[in-house]
Amino acid sequence: MTLPKEVLNIGLIGAGFIAEFHLRSMIGVRNVRVTGVHSRSDEQSANIVDVAAQLGLGPCTAFPTLDAMLESEEIDAVWILSPNFTRLDIMRQIHAAVMEKRSKVFAVACEKPLARTISEAREMLRLAKDAGLNHGYLENQVYATPVIRGKEIIWRRAAASAGRPYLARAAEEHSGPHSAWFWQGDKQGGGVLSDMMCHSVEVARHLLTDPKKPRSSLSVKSVNGTVANLKWTRTRYADQLRERYGSDVDYVNRPSEDFARATITLQDEDGNDLMIEATTSWAYIGAGLRIQLELLGPEYSMEFNSLATGLKIFMSRDIQGEEGEDLVEKQNAEQGLMPVLEDEAGIYGYTDENRHMVEAFRKGESPTETFEDGFAVVQMLMGLYYSAETGKTVSFPTDELENYVPVVARTGA
Repeated sequence: MTLPKEVLNIGLIGAGFIAEFHLRSMIGVRNVRVTGVHSRSDEQSANIVDVAAQLGLGPCTAFPTLDAMLESEEIDAVWILSPNFTRLDIMRQIHAAVMEKRSKVFAVACEKPLARTISEAREMLRLAKDAGLNHGYLENQVYATPVIRGKEIIWRRAAASAGRPYLARAAEEHSGPHSAWFWQGDKQGGGVLSDMMCHSVEVARHLLTDPKKPRSSLSVKSVNGTVANLKWTRTRYADQLRERYGSDVDYVNRPSEDFARATITLQDEDGNDLMIEATTSWAYIGAGLRIQLELLGPEYSMEFNSLATGLKIFMSRDIQGEEGEDLVEKQNAEQGLMPVLEDEAGIYGYTDENRHMVEAFRKGESPTETFEDGFAVVQMLMGLYYSAETGKTVSFPTDELENYVPVVARTGA
């Protein structure tokens, strides 16, 4: 194999909501073709093939099995975009196909979170390294356009003059996930803390990291977490989930948390304490998905709110119809004054994330977010779950989390 490759041919593993989000962001990425897709749903795979053709990103083939896609001469790298509970088995299949020389795939990217537990995340990383695969962790908020621009300005102008930032706040909230498995603790790995706190802790850690230094220049000192069930365990809303998803989602007897809070103390190379404050929720009712970020330092601050948009649309009560999520992800209303994200894929970070991953893989370079970062995120998440369960602050490093499984993810709990 000769690098750099002129064009990177990628295959998507999974064809649901997030896969289409990634696919649509690829129109802003050069030197890439989406040449394959495999998922458990033939209908969803067919949709990806059609969208790839419409966007001029193909031709894309729907493969009946994962091995068939991995063994195709038209696939250089794969994006793991399938549900959390499938990812480790998928990584094992990729590892086997590469080690047995049935596949020429040389790079793999995995959607957040990397895994459901520390032991699973450690194995994901081991398999990628053992197979000699270049690996990237798909944490879109790190590549969000306001994060890229805001961090560049803060560190170049403010931190250079007044000193490094010391506090990052991150919050992400919406009204609840799209698919049944997100609501099932054993399949997803938890509730909103697993689903969304992975974004918040990593984008906050990224903002606090000196751009001239690796992420490992910051070490986790301690974590303190709180989880709660605020909305979806109420009878009315638990019944809604049952009606929507069937008996597999039982929020009366098997709820997952719909609110989570985290306080994380980091330490830089000079021994300075740095703080992350993060909150996530599936119990937010507003215009739609809301991301709020802040970065504070000695003489400066930065803030971003994804719903404080420049473009807004007003529709009176006489405008009828249900359009879904054409204005903003997790849209909750079809009337009134509503914010519009004119480029969700760019603002949320998917376009620059995929541009970065494609270029890194194409050139044989390590991405700025790797499976090692995904592993570090899972370590923080498990510390937060353990803290919430025990009511204690968890000091790092610690070995007691190695085999820990959150309460809501324990089978039969």
